[in-house]
Amino acid sequence: MGSRLTIQTPGDFRFLRDACSYGYFLLAPNVWDPDRRTLTRPLNLDEGVATLTIAQPQNRRGAPLAVVCDRALTRAERAQAKRQITRMLRLDDESVADFHRVDPRWRKSGRARLFRSPTPFEDIIKTVTSCNVTWPSTVNMNRRLCEVVCPAFPTPAQLARKRPATLRARCSVGYRDQRMVDLARIARQGELDLEWLEDAAVSDDDIHAALLALPGIGPYAAANIMMLLGRYGRLAIDTETIRHGKSVLGYKGSEAAIRGKLESHYAPFGAHKFRSYWFEVWDFYERKQGPAHTWAPRAVANAFTAANLK
Repeated sequence: MGSRLTIQTPGDFRFLRDACSYGYFLLAPNVWDPDRRTLTRPLNLDEGVATLTIAQPQNRRGAPLAVVCDRALTRAERAQAKRQITRMLRLDDESVADFHRVDPRWRKSGRARLFRSPTPFEDIIKTVTSCNVTWPSTVNMNRRLCEVVCPAFPTPAQLARKRPATLRARCSVGYRDQRMVDLARIARQGELDLEWLEDAAVSDDDIHAALLALPGIGPYAAANIMMLLGRYGRLAIDTETIRHGKSVLGYKGSEAAIRGKLESHYAPFGAHKFRSYWFEVWDFYERKQGPAHTWAPRAVANAFTAANLK
């Protein structure tokens, strides 16, 4: 018989809003069920892969999460699963009130948390799959990585053992093949200290410099990974950001000029500027497509970017 877990949540936490707050909730191995209002995914635990289904049955802020596992978990695995779920849903984020003070537009809705992966390594690889590519291709890459390498998403050790040519041929990762293997080897060997990346005592500048030194990580990827690490002081500017500047904020001019205007526009939000930007974008998506928790993953896979939400 499978294990059942109860996880307490902060008083402001709402599962439907906070689980469906960033596009990674739609990427494998995450499976969002808009009808059952559940998030299901396998996790890598000490005794092997276990698949967990997460819900908030009472559907109100601060209600506990109910987690059902497909197998019995050891005491150590139960703790491990709770840590990973806590990370995914940012249940330990203590900066929500500060964000709402800096940008009170989101206080009433309660928006503040952005969904992420159970490990920083998964977030890094998912970011690599989102660079210089359309969203449907990102969806496909992550699906194939889980099908070919590991259903709970590849660990550094698992990915490091793969030949780049295998990833290119079977996972459709294109030029990212060698970079992914290199990142996995660096993480497996300890040259990239994943715990150090999440150490609040380390400065943003040091984290940013370390990320930029990694293979395949440029300015956009570094800023996006920093957001996933809970460091929101840099904008991850890509084509969607430029589109937002043009169509929502009304900026005109060259891409370089719009970049400068965007940086100036979000500068007053300081350490929370990414959040202020992202929730503007997410609000635009939801006005076009409906609340994110109602999105059917297969349909949205081909209509997630704002260019298609018309």
